[in-house]
Amino acid sequence: MSERDYKVYIDDILEAIEKIERYTEKLDFSEFSKDLKTVDATIRNFEIIGEAARRIPSDIKKQHSDIPWKIMTGMRNKLVHEYFGVDKKVLWKTIKEDLSPLKPLVAQIQKGRKKLL
Repeated sequence: MSERDYKVYIDDILEAIEKIERYTEKLDFSEFSKDLKTVDATIRNFEIIGEAARRIPSDIKKQHSDIPWKIMTGMRNKLVHEYFGVDKKVLWKTIKEDLSPLKPLVAQIQKGRKKLL
């Protein structure tokens, strides 16, 4: 297994956020909760966000302490290990309340590194 640079994980997080936004942008909670493919796709992308966040080096996490790294990895763990009890309301609340503020924080890391290139 090859080592990936942390910057690739930042890209993975942003891509997963954008996918979740696209999948859910025209849905309300009722439509979302009945659309099992969208629920599954959303869960998968939250797992990617959490796994990528887990792999970010601790020094980068410290530099960007405004990003809820532990919450991101904790959600991934809950989705993976308690897959049988995923609460769609919690998932929806996270989509609607937490992704929008998270995206620019993560994008700042990406922008910062592009200035160095």
